[in-house]
Amino acid sequence: MWKKIGLIAVLAPIAAANVGCTPPATATTMPIEDKIYSVTPAAVKVKAGIVTGEVTGMKVTERVEKGSGRVESPARLSGSLKLKNTSVDQTVRLIGGKMQYIDAQGKPIKLEKSRTEPTLKFSSYSSSTDRLDPGQDATQLLDVDFPAEALKAKKLKEIRLELVYLPSPYKEESVNFTVSIGGQ
Repeated sequence: MWKKIGLIAVLAPIAAANVGCTPPATATTMPIEDKIYSVTPAAVKVKAGIVTGEVTGMKVTERVEKGSGRVESPARLSGSLKLKNTSVDQTVRLIGGKMQYIDAQGKPIKLEKSRTEPTLKFSSYSSSTDRLDPGQDATQLLDVDFPAEALKAKKLKEIRLELVYLPSPYKEESVNFTVSIGGQ
């Protein structure tokens, strides 16, 4: 009898520990996949005053549940923006930018209420990476919200990029000064 009680006393904590360590049953989740929409043309030249450039590698990606088609993550526009200062005598300080999606009637397509306005932020004002001297260029990655309404056929006509920059005069001068070495 003592053997049975001893066996039960030894096995009971082990059984309780195993029950407590059993992971809870998980709900079956559907796999998520990226749905990629190509943007045509994939590259475009842009010009805003003395700043020129090119937007390349544009695509729209949304994450959807495979099978049901339920949107897991809303659409985002990604790509690369390369800007160049074409002035010969002005420095450009890049402040920021904004993107608007324009429909066939020339009206902006609004983003859903829960989404953020597609803006571009360049480096801080005190940083040199947001400053373009004459002839210099800089590249900015794009990754901004894209309206679901614009994914419908023939809805999106164009994308408007509004740049904010501060031009300032740029001068390069040299100075000569007389020196001597070791009192000569």
